[in-house]
Amino acid sequence: MNRGSGGAPKARLRIKPRRLHKGDRVFLVAPSGSAFDSARVEASIHALESLGFEVSASPHCADVYGYLAGSDETRAAELERAFLDPDTNAVICLKGGYGTPRILDRIDYGIMAAHPKLFLGYSDITALHTAFRQVAGLVTIHGPMPSSDMVPELDPVSRSSLEETLFGEQFPRFLANPDGLALETIAAGIAEGELTGGNLSLLAATMGTPWQIDAGGKILFIEDVDEAPYRIDRMLNQLRLAGVFEACEGILIGSWTRCEAPKEKRSLAIRQILEDLLVSAGKPILAGLQAGHGKPSLTLALGVRYLLDATAGDFCLLESPFSD
Repeated sequence: MNRGSGGAPKARLRIKPRRLHKGDRVFLVAPSGSAFDSARVEASIHALESLGFEVSASPHCADVYGYLAGSDETRAAELERAFLDPDTNAVICLKGGYGTPRILDRIDYGIMAAHPKLFLGYSDITALHTAFRQVAGLVTIHGPMPSSDMVPELDPVSRSSLEETLFGEQFPRFLANPDGLALETIAAGIAEGELTGGNLSLLAATMGTPWQIDAGGKILFIEDVDEAPYRIDRMLNQLRLAGVFEACEGILIGSWTRCEAPKEKRSLAIRQILEDLLVSAGKPILAGLQAGHGKPSLTLALGVRYLLDATAGDFCLLESPFSD
């Protein structure tokens, strides 16, 4: 499982990280975009400390290389360094933005397999979630990031969901939207499998590469932000043509944040797009989970088994994402 562009071998084993505890040390990295400045990094550190952690931060979190937090070599090396650090219990991404696909072929995934730690992030971090699970076998956490969501503060619902995921010990556990907002059935049925996926733009961007998503036998989760309906249509159709929806067991739709078409433009509604492109695969589809770029946002463990009951409108985490 070494770095290189020749291909991405599939992990044979699933590896769960150790559960976090208050007082554990976490390592803050920036594998995508840069912080606005060093003050933003300090505020992000304080936000993680408010959750009960000791925090180390990569010195490159505020590096600027255009829209990236430093060179590709630096960002990949800092990610590896965080997993190799013997005093670190979790690796947490500062923010998303853009950049993780540029380092997928620069990472030694054997490091993550040999030194499994809790890994947290979302948005552009989707590419790393996919690679870590499929190449290294690592179970990861799709959840809020310090600079993006915790400064000046994390909203109470998102914080509660994050803490329940990190520290909770009740399994199985139903996941429900705040304020009792019901999930929406797009196609009825029941599916069980590992949860995979994340940001639709990243899933589409890695199609045709060795790091494209393998949704076979899994529940596919998708969400996005700032994408016009026609672009969502284009990306979903790309996954459809690649057989992703045929391969998966079920589909979970998260938040579409600021994804409306301008009023003066003709457009399909996102519900229509989902019906046109997903329903024909014949899989259960449940929509409207508040997870992704919206606020509040629920934290999801990726790589562990869930039950998706699109007929009843229920979504249930069946097992712990941790080894202990």
